[in-house]
Amino acid sequence: MKIPKIKGIIDRRILINYQIDRVVLENYLPKPFKPKLVDGKGIAGICLIRLKEIRPKGLPKEIGISSENGAHRIAIEWTENGKLKEGVYIPRRDTSSKLNAFAGGTIFPGVHHLAEFSVHESDGNYDVAFVSDDKTSLSIKAKETKDWNEESVFENLNCVSDFFENGSIGYSPHKNEFDGLELKVYNWKVSPLKVKEVRSSFFENEDIFPKGSVKFDNALLMRTIEHEWIGLKPMKA
Repeated sequence: MKIPKIKGIIDRRILINYQIDRVVLENYLPKPFKPKLVDGKGIAGICLIRLKEIRPKGLPKEIGISSENGAHRIAIEWTENGKLKEGVYIPRRDTSSKLNAFAGGTIFPGVHHLAEFSVHESDGNYDVAFVSDDKTSLSIKAKETKDWNEESVFENLNCVSDFFENGSIGYSPHKNEFDGLELKVYNWKVSPLKVKEVRSSFFENEDIFPKGSVKFDNALLMRTIEHEWIGLKPMKA
């Protein structure tokens, strides 16, 4: 089922990014996806996003809904009609919204796990965490900064900004296909975050990511971004 066009505001978006061993991601990703590499490393992470005024395009913002959401993402490439495409594979989504969880795979792409979120934001500091219905968990403590992480595989903020802006297409597993969604942002802008502490039960699961295969790379912040989600034709698994 093709997802309808959705419009709203990204009130806050935190992108937590890791370097992942290329071979590990090649073994994890379903066909036809392959990891998109930076300096020989795969890139994966979690998007923590607070959405406001979310509704089908054409309807008034007054009926829109708000929610906290988490998406586990892996930067990918694939060949489609002889052309190389890029985007993200999203193996799981978590949400504070019962509606999102109920409508996953119809109005919204892929299965959405209902989760309890804890959010504290003040004076440029961000303390965000969630625990989902299957006990998947994540937490991050970070603060706004002007400094770039020198251990990142990305040379600077502009490089990482371009990387994620170009990867605007996402595919999520749903039954025997992949739900597709394209993020169209009207005012793309990211800034760096300095991470004090980050924990992810998904990326710390050594059954999926063996010890030593995952390293924190960087974290980014986006605020007050007007956008649309455009449904794409599902891809057969």
